[in-house]
Amino acid sequence: MFTCDVASIHITPLAPFSTTDSVEDDKLISGVSNWLAQIGEDISRALERGVNIRQLVAARACAIDELLIALFKWFELDQTELALFATGGYGRGELSLYSDIDILLLAPTEIDADTSCKIDRLVALLWDVKLEPALSVRSVENCLEAALDHTIATALLEARLLIGNDDLAYVPIRVVNKQWSPRDFYEVKMAEAKARYIQHNATEYNLEPNIKTAPGGLRDIHIIGWVTKRYFRVTKLYDLVQQNFLTEKEFDELNFAEGYLWQIRHYVHEMTGRNENKLLFDYQRDIAQRMGYETQPDDEPNAAVERFMRDYYRCAMQISTLSEMLTSHYYETILEPDLPEEEQPSKHVLNARFNRIGEQIAIAHHRVFAQHPDAILEMFLLMGKQGIKYIRTHTLRALKIAARGIDQTYRDNPEHRALFLANLKEQNYLFHRLRAMNRYGVLGNYIPAFAQVTGLMQYDLFHRYTVDAHTLFLIRILHRFTDEHVSQDFPLVSSIFQRIERKEILVLAAMFHDIAKGRGGNHSELGETEAIEFCLAHGMSKADAHLVGWLTRYHLLMSMTAQKKDISDPEIVTVFADLIGNVTHLNHLYVLTVADMNATNPQLWNSWRATLMKQLYTQTRRILRADIDAPTNRQDMISATRAQALKMLDNVDDQRMDRDEVLSLWDDLGDEYFLREIPEDILWHTEAILNHPPIGRASDADSAPLIVLREHRELALDAVQVFVYTQDQTNLFAVTMAVFDQMNLDVLDARIITATRNFALDSYVLLDRSGTLLVDEESQEELKERLITAFKNPTAPKLTHKRLPRQLRHFDVATTISFELNAASGQHIMSLETLDQPGLLARVGQVFLQQNIEVHAARITTLGERAEDMFYISDQNDAPLSTEKLDALKQALITSLNTRVDHTFA
Repeated sequence: MFTCDVASIHITPLAPFSTTDSVEDDKLISGVSNWLAQIGEDISRALERGVNIRQLVAARACAIDELLIALFKWFELDQTELALFATGGYGRGELSLYSDIDILLLAPTEIDADTSCKIDRLVALLWDVKLEPALSVRSVENCLEAALDHTIATALLEARLLIGNDDLAYVPIRVVNKQWSPRDFYEVKMAEAKARYIQHNATEYNLEPNIKTAPGGLRDIHIIGWVTKRYFRVTKLYDLVQQNFLTEKEFDELNFAEGYLWQIRHYVHEMTGRNENKLLFDYQRDIAQRMGYETQPDDEPNAAVERFMRDYYRCAMQISTLSEMLTSHYYETILEPDLPEEEQPSKHVLNARFNRIGEQIAIAHHRVFAQHPDAILEMFLLMGKQGIKYIRTHTLRALKIAARGIDQTYRDNPEHRALFLANLKEQNYLFHRLRAMNRYGVLGNYIPAFAQVTGLMQYDLFHRYTVDAHTLFLIRILHRFTDEHVSQDFPLVSSIFQRIERKEILVLAAMFHDIAKGRGGNHSELGETEAIEFCLAHGMSKADAHLVGWLTRYHLLMSMTAQKKDISDPEIVTVFADLIGNVTHLNHLYVLTVADMNATNPQLWNSWRATLMKQLYTQTRRILRADIDAPTNRQDMISATRAQALKMLDNVDDQRMDRDEVLSLWDDLGDEYFLREIPEDILWHTEAILNHPPIGRASDADSAPLIVLREHRELALDAVQVFVYTQDQTNLFAVTMAVFDQMNLDVLDARIITATRNFALDSYVLLDRSGTLLVDEESQEELKERLITAFKNPTAPKLTHKRLPRQLRHFDVATTISFELNAASGQHIMSLETLDQPGLLARVGQVFLQQNIEVHAARITTLGERAEDMFYISDQNDAPLSTEKLDALKQALITSLNTRVDHTFA
C-alpha cells in the first residue's frame, strides 16, 4: 500500500471539517484554496532544505488523499455504495505541484439522481479550488466496457482505493485482467510507446524535451510498471526486485533518474503555475541555477545550463535504455515461452560463444564475457557479419557489467584493438552497433574521450543534437549514401562515397571530429592529435592516420568556405584548393562535410547549401586535377561561363532564342553577371528578358519590371527562385527585402548585379514558409504587384510588425560587423553576425538606404539563432567606402539591430 509520513516533513495539516459544520461554500472554497497554496509552499521550502523530492511527491499525494476523503464525507458520499479511487500517477502516489488529479468514482450499479447531484457539487468545488480533476464516474458494467480502451485500462491498473465501498476495492484490476491478456496489453503499450517516440523525433536529445512523454522521460519508467504489474500483481517498482525481474542496481538507477526528473518537473510547475512538462529554453537557465549548477570563473556564458542539460540527457538515455531492455526482458522471459510453436524464435549456433535466436544475438552461457573479454567486441563484429540488429536482454545485462571492466589494459591489448578496428570496417548495421555500444557503456569505456562528450550539448538552436548523438547520426548518414533512395537526393556525394574503398577512414574522422568539444581551445586541433594517436595505436599506416587527423582538423573548412566566401572568385577557390592539396582529400572532405551538415541539423540543409557545396567541390576538383580548361582568373571564369551557357543554348532543340540576340544581350549584362550566375540560370534569365517588352520609362505601362519565379532545382522542393530585371535605383535592395518580409518569404541567397547599361539583374533564392507560392497564382501575382509598386515609390519602405519568436528571446548574440576590401571588384565585403530576428534583412536594407549604400551581392546564412550574412557593397557611384562612411554604417546597423523588434516600425 501507498504510505507517507506527512508530519515528518512539516506539511500543513488540513483543518478538520465535517457535515455538522455550518460552513458556507465560499468560506470552504477559500479555506481549501489557501491550504493547497500552503501545501505548495511547504513542499518548495522542504525541497530547499534538502528533503528528497520522492518524499515530497508522495507528500502531495497524501495531502490530496486527505482532502478528497474529507470532501467525500462532506458531501455524504460515504453514505452511498460508491468507492473513490486514485488512478493514474495519483494512484501510484506521485503528484507534482500541478499534476493531474486522476480519480474514479465506482458504483456497483447505475448511480441515482441524488448521488449524481452530490458528485456534481464535489466536482464543482474541486474546480473552484483549481484542482482541475480528471474524474470518471462509472458503474462496474460501464467500467468493463471502458476498459477496452487501453489508456483507461492503464489508469485502472494503478487504481488505489481511498474511501468508500470496500467490496469494490479490487474491481479495477479484475476488470483489466478480464479485458486484456498479458500479451495483448504488452503489444498495445509497445505500439503506444513507439508512436510516442515518433512524436518526439525518436531521440532523447530534443532541444526542448518533454520530461514526461519524450524518450527517456517519466513515461518510460511508467511503462515498465504497467506491463509487469499486469503479470506480477505488484504495486511498487521495488517489488519487481523481489520478483527477481529487476536487479538492485537497475532499480537504483531508475530510482535516481526518476527523482532527478521529478525535481526538474517540480521547478517547471513552480515557475509556470501549471501542469507544464516541457523543459523549454524559457526555464532551462533558471532551473539549472535552482538545481545548483553554478557558473565558474573561467566558464563560457552558457556553461552552467549546458552542464545541467548534459546531466538531463545522460539521465534520459539511462532511462530509455533500461526501459527498452526491461520491457524486452519481460517479453522474452514471460510472454515468449508461451507463444505457439510456430511463433517461437529459431535458434542457431554461431560459434562456441554466441547463438542467434530469431533476429537477436545471445551469449551461449552467462560467463562468456567474464571468461573471454574479447567477446565484447567480437559480438558486435558478428552482428555486422551476420546481419543481426538486436541483442537478447540477458546478454545486454551481462554486457553492461562487462563493459565496466574495459580499462587501459583492455584498450592496450592488440587483439582488442584489431577487433575494434574490424568493427568500424564492417559497414553492415554499423550505426545500430555503435548505438548499442554507446548505450551500454562499451564505446565510452573503450574511447574515454567519447564518454566526456556523451550528453554534451551546445545551448543554441543550430546544434540539434548532443555531441555523441550527432556523431552517431553522422555515421548513419554516411552509410545511407549507399542507399538507392538517398543517392537520388545526393547523387554526387553518394557516387563519391561508394567509390571510396577505405570507408573506415571517414567513420574514424566522424568519430573524432567533435570529440574534443567542451574542453576549451580549438576542438578541431585537439581532435586531430587524438585521432592520429588512436589510428597509429590501432595499427593503421601513417598515411591513413594523418588523413583521419587532417579530416578531423579541417572538417569545418569546406562548409565555412562555401557559406562565407565568394566562391565565384577564382582566387578564393585557388586558395581553398591549395589547402586541400589533392583529390583524395577533397573527396573525403566533401562527403564528410555534407554528412556533418545534415547530422548537425537536418532542417538547415537546403538546396542553397547543396548548390554551394557542389559548386566548390567541382571547381576545386578541376584545379586539383590540373584541368587545362579550368579558369584561373576572373576573365577566364567569365569566358568559361559564357561558353558553357552558349553550348547549352546550341543544344536546345526548338531554338526558342535567336543566337545573335542572345549574344547582344549578354554583352550588355556585364562581367559581374557571368561571375556570379550559373549557365542554367543565365539561359532562364535570358529567355525571360528577350520575351519581355523593353523596359524604358517607369511610367510606361508596357515596360514594367520583369519578375519571374520558378522552383529552385536542387535537393529541396520548398525553395523558390525569383529573378528581377529592372532599371537600377538606389533603394532596390531595401524595398525588395521589405516586400519579401511582408509576405513571409525567407531569403537564402541574393545576387544583386548591375548591368553595363544601368539595369539591375537581381536573383533571389527564397524559402516559402507557407509552401504555396509556386502553386498559388494569386500569391505570385501579389508578389509581383507588390514589388512593382515598391519600385515605383522610392521612399523608405515600411517594415512589418513582428514579435521576436519565443525561442530567440533566450539567446544573447552580440552584433558584430567587419569590413574587407575586395581589390578586384573595388567593393567592400561586409560580414554581419547578429541574432536572427523577424525582418532582419529588411532592417539592414533600410539602413543601407539611409546611408546611401549600393548592394551588389549578398550571402545569407542562418545558423539556428545566429545570422551570419555577407554583403558586397559600395557607394552609389560603385566606389569603395571611406573609413568614415564604414564607421557610420557600422554604428547605424548596430543601433538598428540591437533595438528590440517587438514594436512597429514606421
